[in-house]
Amino acid sequence: MALEARPLVWLALWTLAVPPGSGEDADGGCYAFSRPVILQGLTDNSRFRDLCTRQRLLASFGGSVVRLSTANTYSYQKVDLPFQKYVEQMLHPQDPISMGNDTLYFFGDNNFTEWASLFRHYSPPPFSLLGTTPAYSFGIAGAGSGVPFHWHGPGFSEVIYGRKRWFLYPPEKTPEFHPNKTTLAWLRDTYPALTPSARPLECTIQAGEVLYFPDRWWHATLNLDTSVFISTFLG
Repeated sequence: MALEARPLVWLALWTLAVPPGSGEDADGGCYAFSRPVILQGLTDNSRFRDLCTRQRLLASFGGSVVRLSTANTYSYQKVDLPFQKYVEQMLHPQDPISMGNDTLYFFGDNNFTEWASLFRHYSPPPFSLLGTTPAYSFGIAGAGSGVPFHWHGPGFSEVIYGRKRWFLYPPEKTPEFHPNKTTLAWLRDTYPALTPSARPLECTIQAGEVLYFPDRWWHATLNLDTSVFISTFLG
């Protein structure tokens, strides 16, 4: 099964020079609240990228305990283990037949104090939403892994290494999915049968690119390669 995204029609490149603290477009509308946007060339995260190689992460954080979540919609099960064990024993391609509630995924549950020496080198997109405080979530995952459909508050997601495919629906359009099946299983079993009008917006985010996801938009993710990524949640 090919994992290349079909051409995205509605997802636009943000070319507006919007200052920090502003979420409005040139017409004064709340652009940031209305639809996903791909952002390119906003910040220089080359130093952060250099620090995120396998060798450097293991040297700096191999002994740190990380918290893994189940790769299902609700991520209710948590497992703690050393970061080095996760990288050496669990950072592998997704098993196509495994259920999301039986698959562990490293994303989001970072001890900010322990990882502060890394996060201080990250430059997030220079945009914010009024009344929000940003929080970072850092992740590393194998090819074919990801999180099935879910929603939360708005934010940005940047790929540091690898490629990440996104599937998105607006809040009023609930996708057809099983909360304990992986995104890979959904793509294999459900996606091909969707009518054109029932298909999601989708795109593939490359290393160095950022996706803005609006508040309460349904989204599922699929890592096309072993990937390193970081999200900035605005809320």
